[in-house]
Amino acid sequence: MKTNSREIVRGVLGCAVASGAASVVAPTAAYAAGADILLPKPAEFIPALIAFLIIWFVLAKLAWPKITKTLDERQEKIQGDIDEAEATRVQAQQELEAYKKKVADAQAKADDIIAEAKRSAEEQRSEVRAQAQKEAADIIANAHEAVENERRSALTELTDSVANLSVEIAGKIIDENLDTDKQRKLVEKYLAEVGNFHAD
Repeated sequence: MKTNSREIVRGVLGCAVASGAASVVAPTAAYAAGADILLPKPAEFIPALIAFLIIWFVLAKLAWPKITKTLDERQEKIQGDIDEAEATRVQAQQELEAYKKKVADAQAKADDIIAEAKRSAEEQRSEVRAQAQKEAADIIANAHEAVENERRSALTELTDSVANLSVEIAGKIIDENLDTDKQRKLVEKYLAEVGNFHAD
């Protein structure tokens, strides 16, 4: 960058010198063209050229190094700002990618949690349903058992009642004193056979 700045300064100075030299060489042609208002007279031009060359020499030795240095520093600062901006952009891009990855990871974890919650809820629902079915089956089995017990109890009571009634009726019909226990056992045996027959 320093070389470019110095070359620009040298180019500008060279153009100025070339313009001055052209004005010195071609004043006659300019007069011939009727442009003496625009061109300086030779008596005025030579001191002006000498003054210009002195100023140019002083500027080249004193001012131009500072100017080129300032331009170089400014160029370096601009380049440093560009590099810093690029580094900031790259860092921002990396942070954006990291943020996107974190968001994707969080979404994946959220999906896993939701799936796990659904699976757990389904398992609990299945367990509750199975427990309810088991309890209902137990209740039905207990109800059947209770009904069966009641039926057996009622059948036993009915058997006893019929046996007692049969013994009384048989005693009255025969009009004699029968062996009550013996008659009762016969009736119970008969009723048991009838009950088995109906059960089959």
